[in-house]
Amino acid sequence: MVKPFVPELVYVEPRALEYPLGKELKQKFENMGIEIRHTTSHNQVRNLPGDNHFQRYRTAKSTLVIGIRKTLKFDTSKPSAEYAIPFVTGCMGHCHYCYLQTTMGDKPYIRTYVNVDEILASAEEYMQQRAPEPTRFEASCTSDVVGVDHLTHTLKQAIEYFGKSEHGKLRFVTKFAHIDHLLDAEHNGRTRFRFSINSEYVIKYFEPGTSRLHERMEAAAKAARAGYPLGFIIAPIYLHDGWKEGYREMMEKLNKALPADARKDLTFEMIQHRFTKPAKRVIQKNYPMTKLELDESKRKWKWGRYGIGKYVYTNEEQEDMKDTIGSYIASYFPEASLDYFT
Repeated sequence: MVKPFVPELVYVEPRALEYPLGKELKQKFENMGIEIRHTTSHNQVRNLPGDNHFQRYRTAKSTLVIGIRKTLKFDTSKPSAEYAIPFVTGCMGHCHYCYLQTTMGDKPYIRTYVNVDEILASAEEYMQQRAPEPTRFEASCTSDVVGVDHLTHTLKQAIEYFGKSEHGKLRFVTKFAHIDHLLDAEHNGRTRFRFSINSEYVIKYFEPGTSRLHERMEAAAKAARAGYPLGFIIAPIYLHDGWKEGYREMMEKLNKALPADARKDLTFEMIQHRFTKPAKRVIQKNYPMTKLELDESKRKWKWGRYGIGKYVYTNEEQEDMKDTIGSYIASYFPEASLDYFT
């Protein structure tokens, strides 16, 4: 059982203390006896403790920076939503394959933003531009926001904000089961609560520091009973020995765990494992003992956005994944929709 995240070290940006949540969090961590340091900006955290890269990386993953989000221009977030909404950057999980390792580079510490009202006001402007079309916001593009929300309640505030919204919908995905504080949020069905799930093999070897599969499924059942629309992201789909059986067992467990009323408006998303050349270098530096298969010769090269290519599975392997896991979804959850495979 992974305990809810508590930072070992906290940095505070001076302007964060101009916001009630900034003051409240500083007080909370002082009361917990956690060391608090000051930083001029959440992008400028220097001198993290540790004698080498390995130690500093692990220190960073347990460091929380309380800051403000200055850029209120949101990135687009396909295929799951129109826009990415930024409440948190970074993650306390240690998933070997995670793309945040490359995008965050030498700043793998976790940042939580306290100017939540400003972020939501910016979201409102995006909604108004598209009205009367609905606008979906993805809260998990650069973080696992649930992992830190038991401390900040930022996500809870956003869920209630979108609950009252006319044109906006919120969605996020998590590998953490610490969701009890979100169960009484007034979501009004406007937030889709998604869990990332995988075979026991992938979770065991590549997802340290996250909740186990049965914990995620129990949390999903709780979210469903609290009336949230539910979704599951099967990602990354990874071809290990016995993968077909591994993913079948995963779906069988999910079928047993989910209450009947959770199946009416259920979505699945499927994302195959992929990596880039820079990602491979970073993964092998951060997790030198990883069993993750990163052999370019076994993969197909695919041009990505921004001119960065990535290595994905071959066309035949992709078809096999889609057919195999797609058939499990169809047989266990015939009413669910499969939103995309990528």
